[in-house]
Amino acid sequence: MSVNVFLELVEAKAKIASVWPFFMGLFFSYYVFGQVNWPLAITFFVAMLLFNMAVDAHDNYSDYRGATKEAAEWKQKTNIIGVHHLSVKLIRNLIIVMAGSAAILGILLVIETSWPLLIMGLFCFLVGYFYSAGPRPISTTPFGEAFSGLTMGFVITLISVYINTFPVEPLTWPLFFKVLLTSGIAVFAIGNIMLANNLCDADEDKTLNRKTIVFYFGKPVMLRVFVFDIVAGYLCLIVSVALGYLPVMSLLVLLSIPIIYRNTKVFMTKQVKKETFKYAVQNSLVMALFCIIWIGLGTILGW
Repeated sequence: MSVNVFLELVEAKAKIASVWPFFMGLFFSYYVFGQVNWPLAITFFVAMLLFNMAVDAHDNYSDYRGATKEAAEWKQKTNIIGVHHLSVKLIRNLIIVMAGSAAILGILLVIETSWPLLIMGLFCFLVGYFYSAGPRPISTTPFGEAFSGLTMGFVITLISVYINTFPVEPLTWPLFFKVLLTSGIAVFAIGNIMLANNLCDADEDKTLNRKTIVFYFGKPVMLRVFVFDIVAGYLCLIVSVALGYLPVMSLLVLLSIPIIYRNTKVFMTKQVKKETFKYAVQNSLVMALFCIIWIGLGTILGW
C-alpha cells in the first residue's frame, strides 16, 4: 500500500476536523485559565489523530464488507478497498494497530489525570466504533450529523480543556456549557461535512439501505439546515467572545464569511460528490484555519 493510498484510506484531507477542536480546547484553556500541559496535550493529540484515522479506515472497511450484491459495482469502482484491490486482512490489522495504540495512550492519560477523562474517552471510542459498525451503524441513521459534530467538535474540545486545566479547574456543569458554546463553530461545521456527504449520497444511500436524516426530511429541508448550521456556528463564536471565553481578535474569523458564502452558494446549486462536496469540506477547512490563526494569535497576545 502506497502512502497516498493510505492517506486516502484514513481520509487525511478531513483530519482538520480533529485538529481544529483540539486547538480550540488549547486556546480556551490558556485564555480563560492560563493553563497548558504540553506533555499531556501532545500525547492526546497523537492519540486523537490515531483513533480518528482508525475510525475513518473502519468506515471504509465496513462499507466494503457490508456492501450488498446490488452495490457490487460501487464496491469495486468507488470504495477505496475495491478500487485499489487492497487486502481486507491488512486493512483490519491496520485498524487494530491504530485503535490499539490510541487506547494505550488514552489509558496513560487517564492515569495522569482522573476518571472524567475515562468517561469521555470511552464515549469517543464507542461512538467511533458504532459509527460504522454493528447491525445499524450510526452513519446510516438520522443521527450521524449530531454524533459526528458533538463527538469531534465538542467532546474533543472538552477533553483538550480537561487535560490542560484539571489541576486547577474541576470539570463542572458551568465549564461544560462554556466549552459547548465555545466549540459551537466546530460542532456545526463538522456536522455539516457529514450532512453534505449525505446530501450528495442521497441516491446511493438508498441502494446501500442507509436511512440518513436526508432520507427522512428530504434535500430541500436539509439544505436549509446546512445554511442554518453555518450561521449558528458564527453566532456561537460571537457570543463566546462577548462572554469573555475567547479573545476579541477571534472576531476576525468573520472575515472568512465571503469565502464560506461563495462555497455554500455553489454547493446549494448542485450536490454531487465528485463535483461539489469539496466545497463543504473547504468550508470547514477555511473556518478551521481562520479559527486556529486568529483565535491563536488573540490568545497569545491577550487580545
